[in-house]
Amino acid sequence: MEITKNKCLDIPKRIDGLNDLANNFWWSWNNDARLLFKILSRSRWKLSGHNPVKMLCNIDKNILENAAKNQMFLKQYDSVMARFQDNMKKGDSWFLKNIGDSENLPITFFSAEYGLHHSLPFYAGGLGFLAGDLLKECSDLGIPMIALGFMYPEGYFRQRITVDGWQINQDEPLDRENASISKVFNKKGEKLVVKIPIIEPPIFVEVWRVQVGRNALYLIDTDIDANDPWNRGITSHLYAGNPEQRLRQEIVLGIGGNEVLNTLGIKNSVLHLNEGHTTFAILERIRENIEKGMDFDDAYKQVKATTIFTTHTPVPAGNDVFPFPLMEKYFSNYWSSLKLDREAFFKLGVDPKKPNAGFNMTAFALKASIYHNGVSKRHGEVARKMWQSLWPNVPVDNITIDSITNGVHVPSWIEPRIKLLFDKYLGQDWLLDHDNPNIWKLVDGIPDFELWDTHNWLKTKLVLRIMERAREIWMNEKADPRVILASGGLLDPTILTIGFARRFATYKRATLILQDIQRLKNILNDRWKPVQIIFAGKAHPADDQGKRLLQEIFNVAKDPSFGGRIAFVEDYDEQLAQYLVHGVDVWLNNPLPPYEACGTSGMKASLNGVPQLSILDGWWIEGYNGKNGWAFGKKKTEEEDRGDAEALYNILEKEIVPLYYKLDDDGIPSGWVNVMKEAIKSTAPVFSARRMTKEYVMKYYQKALKSASDFQLSKIV
Repeated sequence: MEITKNKCLDIPKRIDGLNDLANNFWWSWNNDARLLFKILSRSRWKLSGHNPVKMLCNIDKNILENAAKNQMFLKQYDSVMARFQDNMKKGDSWFLKNIGDSENLPITFFSAEYGLHHSLPFYAGGLGFLAGDLLKECSDLGIPMIALGFMYPEGYFRQRITVDGWQINQDEPLDRENASISKVFNKKGEKLVVKIPIIEPPIFVEVWRVQVGRNALYLIDTDIDANDPWNRGITSHLYAGNPEQRLRQEIVLGIGGNEVLNTLGIKNSVLHLNEGHTTFAILERIRENIEKGMDFDDAYKQVKATTIFTTHTPVPAGNDVFPFPLMEKYFSNYWSSLKLDREAFFKLGVDPKKPNAGFNMTAFALKASIYHNGVSKRHGEVARKMWQSLWPNVPVDNITIDSITNGVHVPSWIEPRIKLLFDKYLGQDWLLDHDNPNIWKLVDGIPDFELWDTHNWLKTKLVLRIMERAREIWMNEKADPRVILASGGLLDPTILTIGFARRFATYKRATLILQDIQRLKNILNDRWKPVQIIFAGKAHPADDQGKRLLQEIFNVAKDPSFGGRIAFVEDYDEQLAQYLVHGVDVWLNNPLPPYEACGTSGMKASLNGVPQLSILDGWWIEGYNGKNGWAFGKKKTEEEDRGDAEALYNILEKEIVPLYYKLDDDGIPSGWVNVMKEAIKSTAPVFSARRMTKEYVMKYYQKALKSASDFQLSKIV
C-alpha cells in the first residue's frame, strides 16, 4: 500500500524534513517541535490553530527560503529532526527490553473516537482522549500498536450559544487537505476502497492514515461514490442518535475495520476494544477463523484468548443494546457464516438480567474477551456488581472484571512553562522516567515564588484568550452584548478562579454549585476575597436535559447581580481544555456517585499544579490524600444534591478562599503553593498514561501476545 502525504508547496531541500514532521502527530506532544513551527512564523502558527500542515500550506515561500538560510533556525531544526528521526527508529525501547520483539504481531486497538489534537476533531470527551493518550504512550514506549477508528468528515460539532442560552449545533466539514492525515492508495495507485464482508446490501469504506509517532491510526470513511446515497453518511458524525444508524456505524467500525486490517496485510493478533461500540470486531475475527476451517467453539476460544475489553460505562443505560429485529435485518446473512442459527447468534449478546432487551454489545464483549477491565478501582467494583449476571455462580469479588485506572499522557498535557520549571529543578531527563515517584519529590525544591509566578502567568494567558474569543464573537458574529459578557468579557486574572469543563450530562451535575444562588453570590462578590467560575462543555446533540443545564448556567452568567464572576466559554475543545487545565486555580468536579467511571481532566489540572475540588468518585478516591486538593460528598442519590452543595459551599468559604488569599511577607500564598506542589507530586507519576500503559502490557498484552504466538506456532506445526 502507498501513503500520500499532504505537501502543499515545495519546501527548500535544507529544511524539507518539515513535511515529514508536520505529517506525524509526534509534533503535538514535543514542545521543541511545536516551537520550531512557531519560530518559523508566530503569526502563521497562530492563524493555523497550531496546525503545521495548514500553516505550511498557507505560508509565504519567502519565509521558508529565509529560514533555510537562518543559522539560528537551522540549529533548532537540526536538533528537532535528529530527535524525531531517533524516536522513529525501531531500536531500543521499553517494550523491546521488557517484553521482546512482536513487530509481526501488533496489538490492534479499536475505538469510536480519538482525541489527538483539536485539528482532528474526532472526539467527544474523555473516552477519545484516553484513546489518543494511549496511542501516544505506546509510541513513546515502543509498543507495536495499530489503531482503527472513523474519519468523521463532519467531526463532532461546533457549539454556538444563543442569547437565551440554548446550544446550537453547527457542522464544520474537516479540511482534510490541511490536516496531518494522509490518504491510503493500493498498489495500482488508486484510492484504497474496502468492501465490508457478508453484510448486504454492500457497504464500502475509504481508508486514511494518521501517523502517531511510531504507530499508525487508520480511519475509515463511507462518504465515497461507491456507496449508495443512504450509506454515505454512516461515518459523517460521531455517535449517531438514531439506533439504526448507530448500529450501521458499529458494523462498519468492527467488521469493516477488521477487513481494512486484512487488506493492509496487518496481522490482527491481539485485539484491544475501547468500549462496546467496537464489539463487532470480535465477531469478524471469529468468522475469519471459521472460514479457515475451525469450528465455532475453537474459533471463539482462540479469539477470546487474545482479546482485551475496556469498559468505561458505570451505568446500564450507557451501553448499546440493539433490538433483535434490527439485528436480524443486518445479520440474517451473517450468522450462518459463524455456523450459528438465529437463536444461538442472538444469545451471544444477551444480558441475563434483561434477556428480551436486545443484543447488548458490552455483555457480548465481556463474554468474548478473556481480559476485561474498568478504568478505576471504584469503577472495577461497580462493573463487577453491574455484570454479575454474566457470572451467576461466582461471588462478586471473584468476578474477573479487573481495573486499570486511566492516566494522562504527560508530554501532551504538561504546559511548556511548567515543563521548564521541571527541567530546572527535576533534571533535564525527568520526562524519560516520569512514572517514577522518587523524581517528583524534587518538586519541593521549586521556590514558591517561581511556581506561583508561573501559574499566575498561565492564568493571565487563559483570561486573555477567553477575552480574545469573546472579542472575535463580537466582531465576526455581531453577537448580543449579553452573550459577550457571559462569555468571559469581565473576567479578572488576579482573583481566585474555579474551572468546570466537561460534557454536559445530567449525572455530572454542572449546576450543583447553583443550588443556593444567594450564598453563591456572596462567595463570588466578596469585596476583599472575590471568586470567579469558568464553565465550558458541550451537551450531546440529542440530550435536551444536558442543554437545559447549560442554559441555566449561561443565564446565570448573564445576570448582572453576579458581576461577571461567572463565564460560559462556548465550543469547548482540546485547545481550550489545555488553557483551562493550565490556568485556573481550582478544578471542580461533582458528579453523582458512582457514575464517574474515572475522569481524567482533574489529573491534567493537578499535573500542572491546579488542585482538584471533587466528589469522592472515579480516580479521586485513589488520588486524594488530604493534602493535594479537597474532597466532599458521601451521598449516593440525587435527593442529596442539596447536602453536597452545602458541603461544597462550606469548603469554599472555610478552606479554599481563606487559604488562597492568605499571603506571607513576600506576597506569596505559601500554604496554597504547598497544595499545588502536593497535587503535582501525587498525580504526575501514578496517574500518567505511562503507568497505565505499562499496566496494560504487564497484565494483558504480554499474555495475549503469547496466546497469539502459540496459535501461530500451532498452525505451522
